[in-house]
Amino acid sequence: MNVKLFRRDESSTIDESVDPSVPDVEQTAPAPASTTPGKGRPTPKRREAEGKRRGPVAPAPMTAKEARARRKAVKGTKEDRKAAAADRRAAVQDRRARMLAGEDKYLLPRDQGPVRAYVRDLVDARRNLVGLFMPMALVLIMSMFVAPGLQTIVTLAMLVMMVFMIIEGFVLGKIVNNRVIERFPDTTDTGFKLGWYAFVRASQIRKMRAPKPRVGPGDAV
Repeated sequence: MNVKLFRRDESSTIDESVDPSVPDVEQTAPAPASTTPGKGRPTPKRREAEGKRRGPVAPAPMTAKEARARRKAVKGTKEDRKAAAADRRAAVQDRRARMLAGEDKYLLPRDQGPVRAYVRDLVDARRNLVGLFMPMALVLIMSMFVAPGLQTIVTLAMLVMMVFMIIEGFVLGKIVNNRVIERFPDTTDTGFKLGWYAFVRASQIRKMRAPKPRVGPGDAV
């Protein structure tokens, strides 16, 4: 008896060598991400990089004598240190001289500017009673130690002086602010702060004022 064998269609043929349960790697594998090629060496630390720029570090001294010699070599000779100290003293003295002369570059921030210079001239051109407070206060205090019985009188006298100081300070601040507004109409450096600056300078002894006065008592400003 003849058995008729059915032929499979070539279009439905499946490669038996491939396991159908395994997914196709070429179709399912994700595309490789773009990566930056490495430098091939670890990034140096900041301390290591600075050490390379500065050069090799000298080994630590083995003895105290070697350490003292190294310190002397860094500091220089005794003559060099004396010369450096003399230069520093000369620079300080020159800076102080320029400050006392009123050069704006060397003044303290509170004294800088044309407005403050004008206020100093206004105060220095006046004969202020408030400037006598410190000398008179010293005299009264010394007299109280010499004669303890004068304590009540000294206390009363100092209270009277303080009242005069307050009145003169108020008048001086008013005068200074009015003159500054007339001379510098666009300035914002006015008010209580400017009046206090004038009062503090007026309360100092004339020879101890810094910067030094540029005008004499009674001069026109």
